[in-house]
Amino acid sequence: MTDSEQRPIREERRSPRDEVEEVAPGVLRVQLPISLPGLGHVNCYVLEDSKGLALVDPGLPGRATWRSLKSRLASASLPIDRVHTVIITHSHPDHFGQALRFQKRNGAEVITHESFRTFLDPTAEEDDFDTETVFESSPAETETNQAAAISGFDHASVQRKGPFAKVTPWGGKPYDLPISRKLRYWTARQLAGHFTLTPQPTIRVEEAEVLQLGRSEWVSVHTPGHTRDHLCLWNPENGVMISGDHVLPTITPHISGLGETADPLRDFFDSLDRMAGFQGVKTVLPAHGMEFTDLAARAEDIKAHHIERLDTIKEAGGRTGPATVQDYMRTLFKERSWGPMAESETYAHLEHLRILGEAKVRVSHHQLHYEIVD
Repeated sequence: MTDSEQRPIREERRSPRDEVEEVAPGVLRVQLPISLPGLGHVNCYVLEDSKGLALVDPGLPGRATWRSLKSRLASASLPIDRVHTVIITHSHPDHFGQALRFQKRNGAEVITHESFRTFLDPTAEEDDFDTETVFESSPAETETNQAAAISGFDHASVQRKGPFAKVTPWGGKPYDLPISRKLRYWTARQLAGHFTLTPQPTIRVEEAEVLQLGRSEWVSVHTPGHTRDHLCLWNPENGVMISGDHVLPTITPHISGLGETADPLRDFFDSLDRMAGFQGVKTVLPAHGMEFTDLAARAEDIKAHHIERLDTIKEAGGRTGPATVQDYMRTLFKERSWGPMAESETYAHLEHLRILGEAKVRVSHHQLHYEIVD
């Protein structure tokens, strides 16, 4: 029996369910197909009111997702023409993909956190980037960028290039997108000055704003970590938390070392700690996987997982001495997961330790070398 046959399939990796199901009072779940590493579906939540429908996270861009969403809504007698609002939990395409279509087709409102940006957004600043962002520079510029990483990662000193970058801050290879997708992104970037390619939020919310969605009031909860702009929605009346990718039932969200803040792992820990403060939680609705109940316990489990990784890094560093991000990555992850995303998450953990004063770093041969401090 192979290793993959022995391991049960994680909830988040399962193919989408065909049924449209009520998962909390006034909240329907539509599972949409996606094909991303470790994921088989994304949950789109539907809240109905007298005016029509509000959707949370309407899936990837493209005709296949649109057809799937349209047919699933129709099966529950929910006309797609009645969608008047789209809420996006964060700036990854499996969450915002169909929002622009609803914006253009239906005139739908688009609600995001105030810091929502994507690298295709023509209004984005040069230092706004997401988990697929890497850097393109000459060898001399690389040394400057890595020196910036040592002093706290001065984002103003580097340019974001989305999927076209040739080097990362730690000296690794970027995520290698298929050439067809690179061409689509390149075309999109060229058109960015002429056409709106990503949804332009009509309502940007801050922490603790009250939103009327469906027939209930929901409170915005800013939870940076997975992305800077991550937004959860809390309905105290029914004890429902829409958690996006912040808290997932059986896997942990990717924490990118290429986030917009100096210490994205610290941000994530702080956001996880906040989950214990919500009283009366009855149902947690994640962006992937099935609903669950104990929000505080699951958040603590996720935090403990990352603390264990920090301990693993410190133990490995104590044995081997200074090592590259790639070296530490091979300690943290099984070989099947080795690659740019694993490197990025390892880098986030190493930077967290450096900022705490538990590691130090130097540049050698265009790579960062981290040493654990006793």
